[in-house]
This record gives sequence, C-alpha cells and structure tokens, in this order.
Amino acid sequence: MRPDEFLHALDLLPTPLHERAVALRAYARVTRCEDCQRIGDAVRLALTAAHYDEIASARQLLDTAEQQAARHEVHRPQSNPERGRGRVGRWAGTSAPLVAATDASWKGRAGGIGYVVSDGHYGLLGRGTGRLDPTGPSRVLINELRAVDFLLSAYDEAPAGLTVLLDSLVALRYLHRWQAGEADAMPAGYSLRPRRSAAQPALVRLAELVSRRPDLSFAHVKGHSGHALNEAADGLSRMARRRLGESFDVRPRALSLVDAFLRDWHTTVAT
Repeated sequence: MRPDEFLHALDLLPTPLHERAVALRAYARVTRCEDCQRIGDAVRLALTAAHYDEIASARQLLDTAEQQAARHEVHRPQSNPERGRGRVGRWAGTSAPLVAATDASWKGRAGGIGYVVSDGHYGLLGRGTGRLDPTGPSRVLINELRAVDFLLSAYDEAPAGLTVLLDSLVALRYLHRWQAGEADAMPAGYSLRPRRSAAQPALVRLAELVSRRPDLSFAHVKGHSGHALNEAADGLSRMARRRLGESFDVRPRALSLVDAFLRDWHTTVAT
C-alpha cells in the first residue's frame, strides 16, 4: 500500500480507530519479518474494510493487529532519532558562527520539513495529513515550527549562539513569544492531546526548550530570494514531500543538494 493510499484510507476511519491505525502504521511497510508482515496485513485489511464501510470488521482487524503487535513487542519498529538526518563532512571544520535554516513544504495532503546547518548537518522528513491534523493556514504554520523542532532535536544540547533562519514571519513571532516567556501560546487548532510517539507534543517541547535558551537567535530571511541556506532547506522539505508519493533514493540527492548550497554559502561568507 502506497503512503498516499494509506493516508486516504485513514480518513475513512472514525477518530478512535484512526488513532489506533496511525500507531500501527510502521507495520504496513515492507519488511522481511514474517510477524511484522502479519501485523501489517491485518492493518491493511482493516483499511480495506473501512473503504467498504465495514467499520465493525475494521475494528476487529485492528484488535487483531494490536494483539499480535503486543506479543511481538521485541520486534516492534522503533523510532530512529537519526532518521532523515545526515552531514556533509567537508564543512565540519568551519570556524564561523553556526547558522541554520528551516523550512516546510505542503501540497495537497502531503508535506515535508527540512533543515540545514552551516557545518554540514541537515535533515528532511516527510509527513502526511490525517483527520486529526490542523487544517488550512495553521497546518502550514505548525509545520514551519515542527521544522525548527526537527533541527534542535538533532542535538543533545543545541549549540550556544546558533542562529536559525525562517522565511515565515508568523512562525518567527511564535518563537520570539516563547523566548519572552509565553510558552503556553500555541497556534490555533494545534492539538495538545497526548502523543503515542513522544512524551510531549512537538510544539510544546519546542516552546519549553526555546523559553530556556535566550542565547538562540531566530531571524527572518526572505523566501525564494537566493539565500543559500534557505534555498537548501526549501529543497530538502520539497524532496521529503515528494518522497511520500514517489520512489527514489533520497539520501544521495539530499547530500548533493546540501553540499552545493553550502558551497555557495561558505563562498559568500568568505568574501
């Protein structure tokens, strides 16, 4: 089942079943583990049943998948904090102050976030939308901020004095409000419901971190203006979004893109 098909089928499930299916999504991917395959088959059948409006059957199949997953706990797919991250090693020795850029990209029901740092670190991550996600302008804003969280969560402790560039003035205002102590301020429509994948919602975690780090700088950069770091982050976020519906080897493409824009960035800084 392709990612776009999975996301479409999720919208056919009522809210409680939707959340349960999302928690089991990792099992719907191709794997060599026979137990994981059986769990994934049950999830896919549940979504097929929802397509034919057989909600009771979908619920029973998700019950089966959850029971199998519980027995298979030792092999349950785990979140990988390094997923989607990389580094262009040639820029590791730079002595200039660290500057990073983040961005988000959305088209239809698919999105991506990305970041790049002047020392060669980068990351990109695709994500789909479901019935529980915010909609409209809030969705774009929330994912601009999720891109910042994706950047800062790459570090055990974000480097002191790091400057983060964003092309979203609205996202920038939230970051400045959080630094000023308004950590409870959240974009309209952002759900604070408990997450299965993390102890806190991403923006709550980000707001608390930013409120404790007055040394971090957040600044605006005009989008699509030729700024090397912004263009790199934009390219990564678009690549992550496209990867949800297309099949291609994203790692070498991301590495080449980041290296090219960082070469431009360091050439500009040096002159």
